Amino acid sequence: MRTIDNFNFANKKALIRVDFNVPLDSDFNVTDTSRIEAAKPTILKVLEDGGSAILMSHLGRPKGKVNADMSLAHISEKVSEIIGVQVKFVEDCVGTSAEQAAASLENGEILLLENLRFHAEEESGDESFAEKLSQLGDIYVNDAFGTAHRAHASTTIVAKFFPENKCFGYLLAKEIKAIEKVMQTGEKPVTAILGGAKVSSKITIIENILDKVDHLIIGGGMTYTFVKAQGGSVGDSICEDDKMDLALDILKQAEAKGVKVHLPVDVLAADDFDNDANTQFLSVNEIPEGWQGLDAGPQTLENFKEVILQSKTILWNGPVGVFEMENFSKGTIAVGNAIDEATQNGAFSLVGGGDSVAAVKQFGFQDKVSYVSTGGGAMLESLEGRTLPGIAAILD
Repeated sequence: MRTIDNFNFANKKALIRVDFNVPLDSDFNVTDTSRIEAAKPTILKVLEDGGSAILMSHLGRPKGKVNADMSLAHISEKVSEIIGVQVKFVEDCVGTSAEQAAASLENGEILLLENLRFHAEEESGDESFAEKLSQLGDIYVNDAFGTAHRAHASTTIVAKFFPENKCFGYLLAKEIKAIEKVMQTGEKPVTAILGGAKVSSKITIIENILDKVDHLIIGGGMTYTFVKAQGGSVGDSICEDDKMDLALDILKQAEAKGVKVHLPVDVLAADDFDNDANTQFLSVNEIPEGWQGLDAGPQTLENFKEVILQSKTILWNGPVGVFEMENFSKGTIAVGNAIDEATQNGAFSLVGGGDSVAAVKQFGFQDKVSYVSTGGGAMLESLEGRTLPGIAAILD
């Protein structure tokens, strides 16, 4: 795997695809800087070698049209502050202004290009647009895992114009290694904790990881499809009736492969989908009409903790309750605490997927697990066993 460490950037311009698709408030202040911070080591390596960095990213979904609200100009001061170098900004990513700004860039300097998605050619993977981007730099560095599952001009197509001079940045290399550690080289026992609302969104992941894991913990809304499929009463809990046969098939496949599946045995149920609803702990397969399971119960959390503490490699994808409501967040927090303890005892833990990453940030677990993935969709497609186009383009 060719990484940024394979190159010396002295007197070279590095064209770096970063993922600066960061949230902004109504005054265009960056409300979460983690993606910028994640790109910092790659940018600094280029500058410390004696080169310059040209950063390209998208922001939001402008759909191929210029939209001032989604201009990367809004974030250039924040990028300067985090990297510790004043960033220059240019109001386009291709054409005369971008070419002139790139040509005049001196060693040790950083240039931030305007939003790639102001051009429809970015998302369509247009080759001539990719070629124009390629003319701005000497070495192409992809450090944007969050977009590695898209065959866009800046993430995939541009790489073909750098046959010998392309590599992964530190962040993308770390993402690849973290997923490999879970899916291929992880020390056993390997445990996957899958939560979230729907079985349908996790089918491909489950089918792909059954050959790799020893334990599969299922939590969150998915639980009730499995429970109802086995004849349990789930009341008004979220349930995909059309996926019950599939749930039974997953359990059969797991048994045939020697994978132990751990489902909740008790839940915190509520009489309304509301933080202030009436609640009671119930057996997971005896939830009456008018009640719905919104969090894991105490016995379930004890069972889950026992499995997690025995594990040497842990993947966490999806919360085990409606953690956005304080009264139904305790299960997700308990799982996070168990993973924290297992990690302190030497386990490797990877957290990925939008909701679980949001939970980890909300409850302060970022520094208590081994790795938190920065790419939601890209992470999920990796777990499904797909080769991501942005990764394949560098390996090619």
